[in-house]
Amino acid sequence: MAKKKSIPEELEPYEEDIVMTDYCEELASSYLDYAVSVITDRALPDVRDGLKPVHRRILWAMKSLGLSHSGDYKKSARVVGETMGKYHPHGDSSIYDAMVHMAQDFCYLHPLVDGHGNFGSVEGDEAAASRYTEVRLSAITEEILLSDLDKEVVDFMPNFDNKEKEPVVLPATLPHILLSGTDGIAVGMSSKIPTHNLGEIVDAAVALLDKPKMKSEELFSYIQGPDFATGGVIVNKSELPAIYESGSGKIRIRAKVTVEKGEKGKKNIVVSEIPQPMIGAIDKFMDTVAELTRRKELPDVVDIKNLSGKDGIRIVIEVKRDTDAEQYINILYKKAKLEDTFGYNAMLLSGGMPYQMSLHRILSEYLDFYRETQIRKYKTLLAREKRTAEIKEGLVKAVDCIDTIIEVLRGSRTVQTAKSCLMKGVTEGIRFRTKAAEKIAKQFAFTELQADAILDMKLQKLIGLEMELLLKELEQSNKAIESYSALLSSKTRMTSHMRSELLSVKKKYAVPRRTEIVDAAPVEIKKPEIKEELVYAVVDRLGYIKLFDEATYNRNYRNIPKEYRWCLEVMNTGRLFVFTAEGKCHSVKAMSVPMGRFNEKGVPLEKVSALSLGEKVVSIASDRTLKRNLLLVSERGYVKKVALSDFVSQRKSVDIKLSEGDLLVKALVIEQKYAVLISRDRKAVSFDVNSLSTVKRTSLGVIGMKFDGDDHVEIAMLSGERFECDEVAYPLSATGKRGTKGKELPKGKPQE
Repeated sequence: MAKKKSIPEELEPYEEDIVMTDYCEELASSYLDYAVSVITDRALPDVRDGLKPVHRRILWAMKSLGLSHSGDYKKSARVVGETMGKYHPHGDSSIYDAMVHMAQDFCYLHPLVDGHGNFGSVEGDEAAASRYTEVRLSAITEEILLSDLDKEVVDFMPNFDNKEKEPVVLPATLPHILLSGTDGIAVGMSSKIPTHNLGEIVDAAVALLDKPKMKSEELFSYIQGPDFATGGVIVNKSELPAIYESGSGKIRIRAKVTVEKGEKGKKNIVVSEIPQPMIGAIDKFMDTVAELTRRKELPDVVDIKNLSGKDGIRIVIEVKRDTDAEQYINILYKKAKLEDTFGYNAMLLSGGMPYQMSLHRILSEYLDFYRETQIRKYKTLLAREKRTAEIKEGLVKAVDCIDTIIEVLRGSRTVQTAKSCLMKGVTEGIRFRTKAAEKIAKQFAFTELQADAILDMKLQKLIGLEMELLLKELEQSNKAIESYSALLSSKTRMTSHMRSELLSVKKKYAVPRRTEIVDAAPVEIKKPEIKEELVYAVVDRLGYIKLFDEATYNRNYRNIPKEYRWCLEVMNTGRLFVFTAEGKCHSVKAMSVPMGRFNEKGVPLEKVSALSLGEKVVSIASDRTLKRNLLLVSERGYVKKVALSDFVSQRKSVDIKLSEGDLLVKALVIEQKYAVLISRDRKAVSFDVNSLSTVKRTSLGVIGMKFDGDDHVEIAMLSGERFECDEVAYPLSATGKRGTKGKELPKGKPQE
């Protein structure tokens, strides 16, 4: 018998190591940690610099690599590697995508990255791989986001492996969140802010700087609204104040469309600016126009051309000379996404927590941050200037007694001995040539900075011109100290300085507004006058439907029964009724069904009706026979005669009452006198349909055929003559109280 092995003592479980916890609590806690991490470290931007961590880290990495706007470009892959390896270990594709976005001039009014190579296009072309493109910082980025990082204006924190330092936030000189906008999706919340005009946001910031208690509505005299790089026309101007006040809402924007004269008297509908949400969807727009043309909603379109290029967007839709161009433009607004909405959502981080912010709060928090960075900047500059002045004062004093200092240096055995003499007048251990020199040396009281500077001083400083320069530099340092001290001691002076800095940036980088903002009436499409004509609806065995005009039908009427399961006459303004085995009648407008050629594939019935996938279609009727009655037959042998008009409804679908578990077999338009029902077991019955009373579709009906066992109706048809079933089959009474039991038919699958 094998000896049982004992568990090593170090592997034995200890009761005190087992922590009992509730799954719900653990999942909630873990998910909350994950959600907070995504919100604060990935998806939402900080209101102070308007950047998400990935963008901030890319710009910091580029600055660390020395990619100045006036310097050389460097491969994008190099920047991606630097960012991922040192600051943002979340995958190279997300980093490169973010960097590409910052370089696209059709997304940013002022791109943050200067790209060299293929960075995609407004039409949806993707950027080239990172190994092909090159980047460097743009001039505005260096000035408004990275200019004062060497002056301790913001805090730095360790990177993910504690081997590098990165800024917690960049020292934005402008309300950058409004200038460049943002788009981020976190857990349970998102942020989406459009770009704005630089000149307008500077004017608003300056106004709020001068009048901190300014009301929100006053800001709109400075900021009109969003300003998109692609231009366009915002058409709900009156709604913008409420949207900016609440921090969320829908901004409606249209393309800029004009009508020009074309060749041979035709008209050209020209799209020159597109809504921002349409970026990357121009091909889809052109496909939509082609589809609308094919469906006869834009029947007068002759051609559509995309002539967009480096000079901007230009899409030309050529139409016939008598076309109502305004009506066509409205259809394009409504059905081709030339009018779209931008979902404004100002969810931003403040103090590490997400808040829905109004425009007033965004600008206020930015100004508080800007004032803080300016105070930190000038405190740092003041400290540096005081240090410089202290050193220069020491050097000037040293020149006046340079002979004694030289004697101290020559007579000292160590640097520390000489330094002690310079700072405290200690002369022990120093050999002096004269008592007078020793007496002067005992009076030395230089500071440590001054002593170090004297010890490092070159003899060339004794030259007369160098002395003059030293005195001049000392004077400049004293003036700078006085200026910085005055700036830091006066809130008014600091405010004035901030205003001048903002206006300086505006003067340098402001550009004219691209997006027009108006109040426009909602788009209304006039219903076109449709010439009523007869068409033919055909449905194949796979459930695809289309319409034939009369000429197409006449050319192919012999082949239609071979290719299609149903073929019905219907007016182009009429409708079809689709009956399913589940007891549903779905209404289909003929106008919603596309016209097609004989060999073309139609569209699924599910696309033009409320028919669900999996529903079995058993019959289709046309409202051309609206005055007629239908004979509805179920598997369990129930029959009822219902007026076709009873299925006309404003709803897309209506129900037909069936007994529980029963299915509809057929809905027959009554055009012949006798009905014939055939069961699965090859039994049949025939009766005169005139013996049935007309009832509502909500009626269960009467028994038309009885069965033995689990037999059921399989086929129902109409006939002009009585179906001979000998003595077994006889007409159903008008009351429906008598059923009929069918006579067995010859074996073999019956044909419908």
